[in-house]
Parts: sequence; C-alpha cells; structure tokens
Amino acid sequence: MKRRYSVLILLVVFALVAASCGDDSSDTTTTAGETTTTTAASGGETTTTAASGGETTTTAGEMMDIATDVGVDLEAGTIKVGLLADLSGPFAGLVNPIVAGQEAYWAALNAAGGINGLMVEPITRDTGYEAPRHISLYEELKEEVVAFSQSTGTPQTLAINEALQSDGVLAIPLTWYSGWTDPSINANLLHHGVPYCVEAMNAIEWLSGQMDIQTMAVASLGGDYGLDSTAGALMAAAELGIEVVYDGSGAITGAEALKPVSDAIVASGADLVFVTATSGTFGPIYQNAIAQGFDAAAWTGAFVTYSPAYLTSDFAEQFVGDWYGSAYLRPWGADTPGNAAVRDLMTAAGATQATSYYGEGVIEAQMIEEALRIAYDNGDMTQAGVLAAAKSITDLDFGGLAPNESYAGTPNEQLQRVSIIYNTSIENLAAGGDGIVMIEDSYVGTLAENFDFQQACYQL
Repeated sequence: MKRRYSVLILLVVFALVAASCGDDSSDTTTTAGETTTTTAASGGETTTTAASGGETTTTAGEMMDIATDVGVDLEAGTIKVGLLADLSGPFAGLVNPIVAGQEAYWAALNAAGGINGLMVEPITRDTGYEAPRHISLYEELKEEVVAFSQSTGTPQTLAINEALQSDGVLAIPLTWYSGWTDPSINANLLHHGVPYCVEAMNAIEWLSGQMDIQTMAVASLGGDYGLDSTAGALMAAAELGIEVVYDGSGAITGAEALKPVSDAIVASGADLVFVTATSGTFGPIYQNAIAQGFDAAAWTGAFVTYSPAYLTSDFAEQFVGDWYGSAYLRPWGADTPGNAAVRDLMTAAGATQATSYYGEGVIEAQMIEEALRIAYDNGDMTQAGVLAAAKSITDLDFGGLAPNESYAGTPNEQLQRVSIIYNTSIENLAAGGDGIVMIEDSYVGTLAENFDFQQACYQL
C-alpha cells in the first residue's frame, strides 16, 4: 500500500499550530492536503474534513469492527508501541536524539488527532545495549505493546528474533545490518536505510572517482556494525582495483587497541582510510595518526562514526579537509519537505542541538504509523495484524528526508542502495546545523547498483 507523505508534513504543521493556539473547542480534525476520516467511538457519526481546510461534511455510520489483542484499546482510545533503546550504553549519544525524535513525532501526531482518533503512547525502556536486558525488557513489554518501533542493536535484536516470530510481533531494528533484508532473518523485522556494506561501497566508489586512490587501510569495531561495513569496503576495493595495505577489520577491541590500530594505519601509508567505529574510538585513532604527520588523501567510514564534536576539537581544521562520509539520511539543513518538518517539529519540542538523528526517530515512527493505519483499514489491529500490514507496504515516502522504502518484491529488489555523500563544515555547525554539507545527493554507484543481494555481507 502506498501513502503520500503530505499527511506527515501537514499533521506536524497542524500540531504546531494547534499547540500555539491552544484551542480545544473543536471536535474536528483537519489535515490540509489530504482527507482523513475518524469514526466516532460511539459508532454514531463519521466526521470528514476537506483537504484544503474548506468544506466539512458529516455522515451517519457505524463503527468499524476492529480486531485487537495487545497494545490497542479502542475504548480508551490508545495504541501502545515499545522502544527497546540504548539510552546509556555505547550508542547512547545517537540513540537518545533518535528516541526524542520519535517521541516528538507521536506527540505532534496525537495533537493532530492521532490515528483515526486513537492516541499513540510510546513506552521506552533503556537496554544499555545489553542483550540479556534487551530480552528481559522485550518479555515485559510484549504483553503491553502492539509493536516495537525501535530495537537498538543487531545482537540484541537477533536475541529476541525467535521470540518475535513465535509471538507474531513486529519490530524495527535500529541498525543497518545488511542481514535485515534477508527473509530467513527478517520475518518479523522491518528494514530501512542503506545497509552498512552498501554504504561503504558507495563511499569508496565515489571517492575513487574524485581522487587518485591506489591503496586503502581498513579498521573497524567487531560485530555486525564494524564487520558488515568493512565487508563492503573490501568488496569495493577488490572491484575497483584498490590495494588493501592494512586490514584491521574488527581490530578496534577497546581503548588499548586504539593506538596500535592508528600506528598500523600510519605505517601502511594508505591513500584512503576507512574506519567504522564509535565517535569515542574514532577520535583517538584519527588524532594519533595526524599527530605523526600522516596525511591520507581522504578518510571515510560508516555514518555512525561521525560526530559534530570533531568540529569543535583540536583537530577540527584538518578533519574538515580529510573526512568524506556517506549516509542514508539527508542532513539537518537539507532543503526537503521532510527535513523542514523535522526541523519545525524538534524546534517546537525544544531541541537545542541540530542532529540528523532526530530524523531517524521520525522515520521509525512513520513506518509504524503506516503499518497501524493499514491495520486499522484492514480491521485487524492485533499484533499479527500490524505485522502483516507492515509487510504490505509498497512505497513509503519520507518527503526527501530519506529514500522511499518498499517491502514488495524480492529481497534484491527491496535492498536500499541510495546514499548521500557529504563533507563537514565548522561554519555550518556554528550557524546551528549539524556540521554536515551534502555534496552528492541520491548517489548509487555502479557497485551498489549491480550488487546481487543473496545474503548478509557479513554472516553473524
């Protein structure tokens, strides 16, 4: 099922206007740009408001028969969704704004009338990026929520995947592991965004077309994040004829490993350095390398490696000249309806720092919203019904915030291949941006375009 993105944009605008006006006198929900219909809880009347804020008609009708089991209470008018989020672990710096973006989205949606009059209640639990805690919290929340709009971490999501399947519950992984497109893994999962390995292919191919790159050094964390990413980097190097002079895939194992990794990069003399790490591990590696006089043509790596903190560091000036990144989200300041809506939404929510990660939270929420709307239309808002609805989505439009997603066709057809290429700007950050300047929009290299997806690039 395809739904136009204008609904999201205008619901946000409506919610912001409604919040500023504070007028609770009307029972009518208005969304300019598209007609919405809300069935009265009593089964009496259905109120329909015209798209452009013009004519309103009221017709008698009977309440739809909607099946429910867990997380949807038609009498109370609520829908509960769960977030299993790393709010205190190694990825807390990016997950906290993602959760904030999702929660702000639900608040705005509810202010605009919710989903056919049903208010969405997000229930967030901090997993600390620990698999046992993730499992325990899943077992707790599965009796309360209709679906999980976030599950942080690949090992953590895989740890509950068998239970998701036996319980018939939907979850959106907050990772970009290429295995999420594999039907043997994703029966109850909804992938989105360009996977780590394809992101790496796009970044390296783009850079190889811009500068003379003969050699490459690779370093990463272990696990799916690091090794799925470096798998794509190594595939790209092989296809492009780039010699890998240092392969540190999985070599970033802790604080004690950072200097040895950095020293190995320096010793390699590589033209291009590809690092997939956290911000806390990349910074010392990069700083130690440049302190030794190492001067590569470029540095790149998975998007999560980047932090705006680099642009206020002692190495900011050199970093701006060295770093070229790829990502699936367009940056905070991008000129798209989706980005504008996120900026308005988060400004109204009181956000003080720009980050693209707010947009990821909005995307997760919109994916679940679409599944919930389809399930409502199907008359089945059970956990299994919402899962089935999610898997029927054929063209979900994020208004330019990120590439459209579809769950129709073969896994190879579903695989997201689109990236943006960016570099960084101290001036952009100082002006209230996230420090990211897009230099190539909607990039799909020939490697990504021709990549025949059969299974995850890195097998767990």
